[in-house]
Amino acid sequence: MPITAAHIRETIEVYLAAHPDEKVQLAPVLDLLDAGADLTSRQEFRGHATAGAILADPTGRVLHIRHLALDRWLLPGGHLEADDARLVDAAQRELTEETGIPASVVSPAGSHPLHIDLHPIPANESKGEPEHQHADFRFLFRTSAGVGELQTEEVTAAAWCDTETIADETLRTRVRKALR
Repeated sequence: MPITAAHIRETIEVYLAAHPDEKVQLAPVLDLLDAGADLTSRQEFRGHATAGAILADPTGRVLHIRHLALDRWLLPGGHLEADDARLVDAAQRELTEETGIPASVVSPAGSHPLHIDLHPIPANESKGEPEHQHADFRFLFRTSAGVGELQTEEVTAAAWCDTETIADETLRTRVRKALR
């Protein structure tokens, strides 16, 4: 069963119960849901949901990937697909696809996101995509496995890095706290 608007709304509501100070930041996502937007569709250019993975190893390092199209080091993640049942499943699928690390050796640290980030995505003429917003639902995972075969269509490299390299201060703080 695909991810539903109700699942996205419920995930945001649970998240906001833990982080009420982010209600204003996430209001545009809730407004889109109220307007009937299909946030699971990559073609919803008012904004759509994506799922990201923060993968930690036993020493507390976090896996970063070098994104081909953006030419930047990022955390693994991407767009939702029709066969994703939950946002955490989408994050784990993206992690496996991009890094080659089998899902069987990765454990989610919970079923709720550690962070939800709303950020702009630049226009991509080659894909016919205007500038739009991503609501990125970021989930923490743990593994003792190494990186497998990278998805070379999207990823050029992978590296285990100290949590200090996580650019978003809120996410960095939450990851550090969760890994203690």
